[in-house]
Amino acid sequence: MDFASILSSEIKKRKTSPPPATSSVKKYLKRSDLESARQAEYHASQTRLEAERAEKAAQKRQLEQEEEARQEALREKKRRLAEESRRKREDEEAGRLGKSKKKGEGPRKDGDVDGDGGKEETPIPAEEEVLARLRKLKQPIRLFGETPLQRIKRLHKLERASSPRTKPTQAPLTESEMQLTLADITANPTKVYMQLLSWFRLVLIEWDLTLSSRPLSVRQSYSGKAATNAYVQAQSYMGPLFKLLEKQDLHPDIFPKVCEIVYYAQQRKYVTANDVYLRLSIGNAAWPIGVTMVGIHERSAREKLHEKGMAAHIMSDEITRKYLQSIKRCLKFCQVRWPPEDQLQLMG
Repeated sequence: MDFASILSSEIKKRKTSPPPATSSVKKYLKRSDLESARQAEYHASQTRLEAERAEKAAQKRQLEQEEEARQEALREKKRRLAEESRRKREDEEAGRLGKSKKKGEGPRKDGDVDGDGGKEETPIPAEEEVLARLRKLKQPIRLFGETPLQRIKRLHKLERASSPRTKPTQAPLTESEMQLTLADITANPTKVYMQLLSWFRLVLIEWDLTLSSRPLSVRQSYSGKAATNAYVQAQSYMGPLFKLLEKQDLHPDIFPKVCEIVYYAQQRKYVTANDVYLRLSIGNAAWPIGVTMVGIHERSAREKLHEKGMAAHIMSDEITRKYLQSIKRCLKFCQVRWPPEDQLQLMG
């Protein structure tokens, strides 16, 4: 073939072949197209999240409603069972009370014995009487869920608690009968015990009246409250002393000293009474100071530290220490309430 034929055949092929297809993918993108695509994707994701959140909230609401319905059913069941048990208990107690009234029986009281050797029977009071007695005691007449039998038991318990348990004591002595004499300490200790008891009670009563007569502004001040607390503390601390005086069982070493303190306080010689108190509380016992044992040799007068009655101190007992300190507070009040004629007899 010559060159002309080859060239013509190639030209025909080019004319008959389709033009090359152009690519649909753009080589360059606009920023606006990217932003719109991003926004469309964001809105699609937000719509999907909102749908999931709404579905979860609906499921949670449904579970809460089911749990609330279950709890309500449980509470209703408990309420019904409690009501049934309370009604059953009241019916049983009403039946038991009816039987006891028919038989003439009642709640028995411990310690009460009748003539036949059995326990004494106490009649059951009526409902109106029980309510009236509770109102008299300023107590609630009915409590929640309380049965009539429980109300009667509560009334008996309150009446026993409010009834005085102390034995009737002797009539209080007059002020002239409270005056002590040093001769009666050994001659007539029974009388002296009664005088001590009456005098300390008189001092506490006068102390209470003095504190109560103060103005309201003074009572509510810091010093006023401190004075009231001191009185309350002294009154509580002197309780064991009153019991010992009533039993006439005061310690033989303490009894004469307390008598001397009261004697000099009645004579308004408060400095002398304070000296007796110091001898009672501190005494003449040896008080070692510093190093007491150096070397192998015994120091002079060291044996006095171990003499009988020297080592044991009277203030080592907590109860004794408390009522002795209260006696000192009573002396401080007495010199204010009954001041001495001689100003030198005032304690510091």
